[in-house]
Amino acid sequence: MARYILSIDQGTTSSRAILFDASGQIIHSSAQEFRQIFPHNGWVEHDPEDIWQSTLQVAKDVLSRVKKSEVLGIGITNQRETTLVWDKQTGKPVYNAIVWQDRRTAEYCQSLKQQGAEESIKLKTGLLLDPYFSATKIRWILENVPEARQKAERGELIFGTVDSFLLWRLTAGESHATDATNASRTMIFDINKQQWDQELLDLFDIPKAMLPEVKDCSAHFGVTKEDILGISLPIAGIAGDQQAALIGQACFTPGMVKSTYGTGCFVIANTGDKPVASANKLLTTVGYRIMGKTTFALEGSIFMAGATMQWLRDGIGIIEHASESQAMAEEVGAIQSVYLVPAFTGLGAPYWDPEARAAIVGMARDTGPKEIVTAGLQSVGYQTRDLIEAMTKDGLATLKTIRVDGGMVVNDWAMQFLADILDIQVDRPAVSETTALGVAMLVGLTLGLYDSLDDLSHLWQEERSFEVKMDSAQKNRLYAGWKQAVAGVQTISGA
Repeated sequence: MARYILSIDQGTTSSRAILFDASGQIIHSSAQEFRQIFPHNGWVEHDPEDIWQSTLQVAKDVLSRVKKSEVLGIGITNQRETTLVWDKQTGKPVYNAIVWQDRRTAEYCQSLKQQGAEESIKLKTGLLLDPYFSATKIRWILENVPEARQKAERGELIFGTVDSFLLWRLTAGESHATDATNASRTMIFDINKQQWDQELLDLFDIPKAMLPEVKDCSAHFGVTKEDILGISLPIAGIAGDQQAALIGQACFTPGMVKSTYGTGCFVIANTGDKPVASANKLLTTVGYRIMGKTTFALEGSIFMAGATMQWLRDGIGIIEHASESQAMAEEVGAIQSVYLVPAFTGLGAPYWDPEARAAIVGMARDTGPKEIVTAGLQSVGYQTRDLIEAMTKDGLATLKTIRVDGGMVVNDWAMQFLADILDIQVDRPAVSETTALGVAMLVGLTLGLYDSLDDLSHLWQEERSFEVKMDSAQKNRLYAGWKQAVAGVQTISGA
């Protein structure tokens, strides 16, 4: 009897495949990093074949460790907003994938703001007019790749976020679809009507024929071709990585909040069956859509969390492994004057300043690698507090707990600092791969392994809670220093 679910988690810096059993426990996993491409300042790209080959390799790796007949189905979760355009006949992309972090369309976004387009976009999509989202990336490809526009208008090119691209490849071109969460991040999807919006397509000059069909997160998306993975399996769940983590953290009650620390940091609050418009530059988005019912969410995104530690490791070489950061921070302690503002590709919520750039401030003669690494960890806590404060201003009830996940949460020091600076209990789950778990849950719902969201809630287990230890005066003084540091990088950028 089939008893395992394969989750494909295609992220910004790595592709991974995880096999879960029916109780939500990890049986096998495999991961592979791939190349990051930076053609110009503020530009970030991936080779689509790197995405595909790394995904294929990790999926085959975990499937080789069990009897294929024991696998029930596949779910896909993915880096959101990252944009691909490919040939409908050959499946060959016409350009590299333009990554969510990419800022090349900042000037175009600014021109649309000056034309007064932002309010209409926000009302329909819940999003701000920003290079972060897919629409301006699609337009850039159509405008800048030779013959792309003509081919798109003839119906020869199609668009997809990473989930759609993988689905297309896994089904050998038979399925061109996405789910409501990924669609809600494109800036051309009306979240109120749950459909592509023709006025927005006209604004960005995108042919509607390019777009995938939008389905529920828990749905039948297609079947893999046997010669691709060695078995024909149903693809029965798709969700963008942050929404998949919301599901994996079992945040099914309005007011529940999760925060994911991967490449970036993403805080999402379940707001129930009605979209909550933000007055504080947060995003209104689809939390999940299951059995035709949409649950909405309020989201704050910051671009650099784990990526800050990656920069400390690969960019300036002051650590060899991210795991070294905990011992360094324990030696330095939280009470220090050094602040690292990681605005390498601008500032995300609640600032939305694409021109801001990174800075280290508050250094003295005795500042060394340990202080800078500690400041890198602290920047994640400070940025999370920025987001929680914005959510509170938007009407979110005062939080007592927040559920955390992602690669950084294994760092006990960083999680204790997070609890202290937020003044909130931080709960770390037993299964830290909640993004992959969330999409496995969706597959289980579609294929009858689970009956309800209540069933899914029982899969969540706590591994450890971090209680608040720092006194209020101390945390407020530290946070005030952070706000000054951020103001400084905005001043430098001319914001």
